[in-house]
Amino acid sequence: MSVTTRTTGNTTGKQYTVVDSPLGPLTLVSTGGVLSALYMTDHRHQPGEETFGERVPAGAAPFGEVVRELTAYFAGELRQFTVPVHLEGTEFQRSVWDQLLRIPYGETWSYGQLAAELGKPNASRAVGLANGKNPVSIIVPCHRVIGASGAMTGYGGGLDRKVRLLELEQK
Repeated sequence: MSVTTRTTGNTTGKQYTVVDSPLGPLTLVSTGGVLSALYMTDHRHQPGEETFGERVPAGAAPFGEVVRELTAYFAGELRQFTVPVHLEGTEFQRSVWDQLLRIPYGETWSYGQLAAELGKPNASRAVGLANGKNPVSIIVPCHRVIGASGAMTGYGGGLDRKVRLLELEQK
């Protein structure tokens, strides 16, 4: 998967659409033609819709390939996304999000394991905060991070959705 970073944070060049999914409606946002956000209904840390730019049909560029890959993922036919994403965040947040892309489909890591993989074994709390602010849920698989005890911990889209995503990947 291709990850690009850095933008000005304004709505110039932004578009969005809303698509149905087994988890409910998903709001997809693009910046400069590249997916920059994927939010679920009542998603924690979701900015206001006024920041998403112009609303376009789900099949319009740049969303056609994103929708195709999401449909295949939910059907159990896709294990790794290939659509490019544009992640806006601090350098540390982007390093956490890049590491999330390395968690294999169907596996889970603890926050401590993720922190250790980043070379910051004492930063599991900071890793958890960065993980929670991931703007491209599902595709950047923050749902694959769990507590050290194996417990389901926070998820921006809600714990029920996190469990459903993990169950989907276990089939």
